[in-house]
Amino acid sequence: MSYYRAPGLHPSAGPQHPVIDPATLETVGQRVTVTQTELDDTITRVDAAQALWKKVDAKTRAQILHRLANRIESSDFTDCAILMSREMGKPYPDAIGELANVAPVFRYYAEMARDDAGKIAGTTQAGSLQYARYEPLGVSVHIMPFNFPVLLMCWTVAASLAAGNGCIIKPAEATTLSTLDFCRVFDDLPQDLVACLPGGAATGQALVESPRTHAVAFTGSVAAGRAVAAAAGARMKPAVIEAGGSDPMIITASAPIEIAAAGAVTGAFHLTGQVCTSTERLYVVDSIHDAFVAEFKTQTEALRIGNGLEKSEIGPLVSEPARQKVERLVADALAKGATLITGGTRGTYGPGWFYAPTILTGCTPDMDILHEECFGPVAAICRVPDFDAAIAAANDTPFGLGAAIFTTDLAEAHEASERLDSGMVWINNPMIDNDALPFGGWKASGMGRELGRQGLDAFRRSKMVILDHRPKRHDWWYPYPDEWFLDAGGRKLV
Repeated sequence: MSYYRAPGLHPSAGPQHPVIDPATLETVGQRVTVTQTELDDTITRVDAAQALWKKVDAKTRAQILHRLANRIESSDFTDCAILMSREMGKPYPDAIGELANVAPVFRYYAEMARDDAGKIAGTTQAGSLQYARYEPLGVSVHIMPFNFPVLLMCWTVAASLAAGNGCIIKPAEATTLSTLDFCRVFDDLPQDLVACLPGGAATGQALVESPRTHAVAFTGSVAAGRAVAAAAGARMKPAVIEAGGSDPMIITASAPIEIAAAGAVTGAFHLTGQVCTSTERLYVVDSIHDAFVAEFKTQTEALRIGNGLEKSEIGPLVSEPARQKVERLVADALAKGATLITGGTRGTYGPGWFYAPTILTGCTPDMDILHEECFGPVAAICRVPDFDAAIAAANDTPFGLGAAIFTTDLAEAHEASERLDSGMVWINNPMIDNDALPFGGWKASGMGRELGRQGLDAFRRSKMVILDHRPKRHDWWYPYPDEWFLDAGGRKLV
């Protein structure tokens, strides 16, 4: 029932909405949608705070971000993790693990922004200093997903703060409460530099369309990502769009089957398949197909399913519509000839929105599950004759976020890294990220990058500066000498 504005939470006059535990269907609490007046007032406050923050020298700014990282590392996030699990069903170890991975990104960008402030170029004219400098954009808007509500928020907020911007966070509706709880760590930052405004699509739209915000970071569905990109583009506002996908995984003839199956279980079913880089399509070479499927089935059926606050790897889906989409895609595949190896049911795990981890084989290109993002615990397996066929099939998609391969053939590993049409490629270790490397997709999976140097550049603009320390008249300045012109007959004047 509150929104965050440093140094704390403030009551909102906006309408309230119940927050439902997807495992038990109990009401966890109430979230709010901020009013337009609250939104406008917050933009004004963050804009004023940013005007001061951009003047802070790089060393001091880095010290402040390191102090923020210190506070994060010393905080007890047990209650926040429990709240996150109750809001969206995430198993507690995943929730507390997410929060434990936040501090390093603030440290990385604190030093990156301090070290990389511009570039001196080779001069084009004697006596001239020619360089580029980087400056903040102003106020950045961060529209967040439910699956990693804090970590993904901090990826872009850390970069934006390091670049000298103020930040306004629009949390996912499903994880508003845990996001607000985490935002208390920003209390030690300068007053009003970071704010969190709960609400739905209309709140996000208002923030993107405001002439007083200057950059956008979005993570969510392809459809919503296109809408955000269009709205930002219409206002010439830079945007980082991470729009999900339908990631492939290739299992080659040389892959160690037990390890590949374990990797596929994690890739396909981590967070109940509700990860933008989840493995949704598997292309398994014919010679090891049956052995891989058998091992994959065995390891999948060993997973524990239930409430995220109990001993379980697989929690519920975030909502009933999310489960209905999974059921529709599975039903379509089965109707078109796929074979159900395991799963395919809601099970008896509790009253919530559960769906058993599901393996389908015999999947073909006419099935919707190979062309839509499922975002649920379903692995669609296609039998392919060889490595080349697997690469071609993996690339036959409008998406291009990530792709994975299991192989012990070095040539296949190198070729896969070159030939897979995706922004990220994982070889024998799916879903890993690195603060120092760019995260993002190709094609319909998004534009721009989070993390790494590119993640910092997304929140700053460059300025070319030409400095002549000794002013003098140059020979190319006006007026031009007469000998540079032609006479009436088209001949050069002497």
